Amino acid sequence: MALFFYCQNTIIISFTKGYTMQSPIYMTKEGLNKFEDELRILKSKGRVEMAEKIAYARSHGDLSENADYDAAKHEQELLEMRISRIESILSKVQVIDPKDFPNDKVYILSKVKMRNKKTMAEVEYSLVSAEEADFHTNKIAVSSPLGKAMLGKSLGDIVTTKVPAGIIEYEVLDISKYVG
Repeated sequence: MALFFYCQNTIIISFTKGYTMQSPIYMTKEGLNKFEDELRILKSKGRVEMAEKIAYARSHGDLSENADYDAAKHEQELLEMRISRIESILSKVQVIDPKDFPNDKVYILSKVKMRNKKTMAEVEYSLVSAEEADFHTNKIAVSSPLGKAMLGKSLGDIVTTKVPAGIIEYEVLDISKYVG
C-alpha cells in the first residue's frame, strides 16, 4: 500500500512493507505498435482458432482419455499466458524517442559500432529494452551483460564483458541513434 503526503507543492510517496512500484518498460513507438498488433491478433484470430481446435478435439468423444483435447487445452493456456504477458508489458510501457538522447555516450536506443580488441572484427549493436531485444537483428537488451557494460561509454572507450569463453574487450568506434 502506498501513502501519499503533500508537502510544499510536492507529492511525497511512502511505500509500506510489501509494496513495490512497477518500473516502466522503455520502448520505441515501433516496439509498442508491434506488441499492440500481436495482442489484437491473439485476442481475435488466436482465440477463435483455439476455440475451433478445442471444439474439434471435444467432438472425438470421451474427454478423460482424449489427448487431442488435453493438447488443445494446454495450447489455449499458453495463448492466454502470452496475452496476459503482453497486457502486463503494455500497462508499464513508456515510449521513448532516440532523439531524446545525445550521441556523446551510449544510452538506450543507441546504435554502437565496436571493434573486438582480440580478433579486430567489427560489430554493431542497438541497445533496446529486454522486450524488444532480438539477437538476429543485433538488438541487445540494456539489461544484458554486454548492454550494461556499454551504457555510459564514449567514443574510444573500452567495453569489457565476461562471457563463457572468457573476457571480451571492445573499443567503441561510433555512436549513433537507433533508427528502428
